Amino acid sequence: MKLKTRLIIAFITVTILPLLLSVAVIFTFSQLQLRTIEKNYGITGATYESFSNPVRMLSKVTESSYQQLTITANRQVEKFADITYLDSVNQELRTMNSYLILREEQEVVYSGSDSDTAAKVYEQLPEYGHHDSSSENGVYVGGSLQVLIKQIDFVTSEGLKGSAFIITDVSQAIPEVSQFVTDMLVAIVVILALTAALLIIWIYRGVAIPLGRMKIATQNIKEGNLDFELEVETDDEIGQLCRDFEEMRMRLRDTTSEKIEYDKRSKELISNISHDLKTPITAIKGYVEGIMDGVADTPEKMDRYIKTIYNKANEMDLLINELTLYSKIDSNRIPYNFNTISVSDYFDDCAVDLQMDLESRGVDFSYVNYVEGDVKIIADAEQLKRVINNIVSNSAKYMDKPKGQVNLRVKDVGDFIQVEIEDNGKGIGAKELPYIFERFYRTDASRNSSTGGSGIGLSIVKKIVEEHGGKIWATSKEGTGTVMYFVIRKYQEVPVNE
Repeated sequence: MKLKTRLIIAFITVTILPLLLSVAVIFTFSQLQLRTIEKNYGITGATYESFSNPVRMLSKVTESSYQQLTITANRQVEKFADITYLDSVNQELRTMNSYLILREEQEVVYSGSDSDTAAKVYEQLPEYGHHDSSSENGVYVGGSLQVLIKQIDFVTSEGLKGSAFIITDVSQAIPEVSQFVTDMLVAIVVILALTAALLIIWIYRGVAIPLGRMKIATQNIKEGNLDFELEVETDDEIGQLCRDFEEMRMRLRDTTSEKIEYDKRSKELISNISHDLKTPITAIKGYVEGIMDGVADTPEKMDRYIKTIYNKANEMDLLINELTLYSKIDSNRIPYNFNTISVSDYFDDCAVDLQMDLESRGVDFSYVNYVEGDVKIIADAEQLKRVINNIVSNSAKYMDKPKGQVNLRVKDVGDFIQVEIEDNGKGIGAKELPYIFERFYRTDASRNSSTGGSGIGLSIVKKIVEEHGGKIWATSKEGTGTVMYFVIRKYQEVPVNE
């Protein structure tokens, strides 16, 4: 799940879920509190409005006491003279946040409270006979008093007019209502906190777990360990980041492997250069010492020594040129000069040069061109000539037959022209054939200096052919010979619509 979706769900949840839970909790708690109020105060018909209207609630709370005093006023008025009775009624009222006041004529003869508020209430008490049908519900007195007054009139046995008043302080709700409000506030806070905590944990786990894996992965990379896998289990932004990180790790691993291989090849290059240069240098040094020591004491020996020194110097020069060329090709620092070339004209000229060179080495040469005269390719003539010369030079160099033979064939193979260079040399073993185009690879394990070679000639050939958009490969049979193949794409004119 995407992080954006998680946040949207979290927003909707933290908005709606606490509201629904709060409504459910309020409904449940209010039901319990209503039942508790009805049980504790002996009332019936308590509703939700009771919590929002404390006057009505307190009126209901004292309803039982009001009915009791009404019966006493009608049937047992003499009890109003009994202080014990009055105290018991007042004691009951005190539990309901109320108290009793008894007045005869205009004099208060009993007060269930001695507070300053009670003294002020005396002045607000209604006159005898003032009560009506609303007395059962009480008369609310606002201002600084905030009391509910219920009045019950009576006449004593001596004929005195009196009134019993139930005074209820409505400035404070009954304990159950206060407790209900407190419980609601606590419940809402708990709901909000619990909802927020669960959502935070949900979002945190969705972020922390993949970040934890990434932390372990970065630690592995820091320690140089790239052979691990970063598992991606989500499809969100963090999962995409993990996938990018895993791709980066794989590229780093490949790059590191390439660097290790490159370092290995570089060391091999140094070793090869040292070996290949050491042989001709040693020979040159030996022949020079022979001349200096007077060993070449005849013109014939002197001439032979000098020619040998010259040939060894040429070997060194050729080796250095090959290494320089390969370095430039490998780092893409050789600018190719591509042109449209006629296949027939180009390979006809190549065949003439090759024939002269090979015949001077005692090797027979044949050339066949199966391509029509108007076929063209796009190539760098100089670099393509280098490819052909390197292959033919290798064929002549490793020729082991008394009568060597090199054949050059050019064929048309659809969108490509295919060049085949065949020799009847000693051939290449099946195990060695797949590696002949690798740099510094030589089939001559003994590195016999008589054949020379740096081991990079065919790797240069492969690089040039691939830069031309072609492909090179070989087939060979030991003792019979080798055939080198490479293909170059034809030049095809794009018709212009007029």
